[in-house]
Amino acid sequence: MAENKVEKKAAPKKAPTKKTAPAKAAVKKTTTAKAAVKKTAPAKTKTKTEVKKAATAKTETKKAPAKKPTVSVTLVKSFNGRLPSHRATIAGLGLKRINHTVELQDTAEVRGMINKVSYLLRVEV
Repeated sequence: MAENKVEKKAAPKKAPTKKTAPAKAAVKKTTTAKAAVKKTAPAKTKTKTEVKKAATAKTETKKAPAKKPTVSVTLVKSFNGRLPSHRATIAGLGLKRINHTVELQDTAEVRGMINKVSYLLRVEV
């Protein structure tokens, strides 16, 4: 009887299945490919003169903004009960309540918005 028990214990010990081995091999291949990519990328360092040139180039591109003409817009009438697109235009101009004044840049877009709701506004150039 003792022999039977020993044989039963020995039977469950088998070699691992082949399904797990290829998956591990695939993972190892991808990690080695990533490592190869990291090794091939050269590290580039800038010299002091290159850094100074880059810094001066950035400061040269920054210029003082030119003064553009502005328009002063005041909401004179209430926008309650108006068309939703007119309400949105008033909000787009930045007006919030009656007698609220806003200074805007004089552009074609702003002029179009002012013309759309001109019956509600007072405009000063």
